[in-house]
Amino acid sequence: MPAEELELIQRSLNGDLEAWGEIVCRYKEAVFAVTLSILRNYADAEDATQDAFIRAYENLRKYDLSRKFSTWLFTVAANIAKNALRKRRRERDPPLPEMDGDPAEEVHTDLRLAAVRAAVAALPEAYRAPVVLYYWHGLSMEEIGQVLGLPVGTVKTRLHRARALIRAKLVEQGVIQDAVG
Repeated sequence: MPAEELELIQRSLNGDLEAWGEIVCRYKEAVFAVTLSILRNYADAEDATQDAFIRAYENLRKYDLSRKFSTWLFTVAANIAKNALRKRRRERDPPLPEMDGDPAEEVHTDLRLAAVRAAVAALPEAYRAPVVLYYWHGLSMEEIGQVLGLPVGTVKTRLHRARALIRAKLVEQGVIQDAVG
């Protein structure tokens, strides 16, 4: 862990809200991406992101300094999002409208990137979360397993299947050529 980040955590533990604000600024986009990959709804993901930072701050004393902070924070966020998803399913709300896409897609002119993002967004949650954590946030298989509470073998299997689903979708849309056959 970088010394500067450790200092921010220690200052936060001593009640320095400015230090915690700096941590929030550093991780808000990544935490939002984690919650969005699970919830697939911007408003719910924003709420879950806020809840994740509140819960992380409240439980900061439980954080093990020997672990990578981002992994711990992403685990908190993933658990908040999964609980919100379970609650939503229990309440049997009418299905929420599907996302039209990531606003960042408007900025990108590369149609392949937009197609890949859409294919990832269409993945079932069990496959989508590992893909986002691995490719967008650079977490290792072990870290993803910790965040999602899965064995490493399951993470590897889900990433393999997710890549196959994404490849099939891109071939179906004519974005890429099928390399096999």
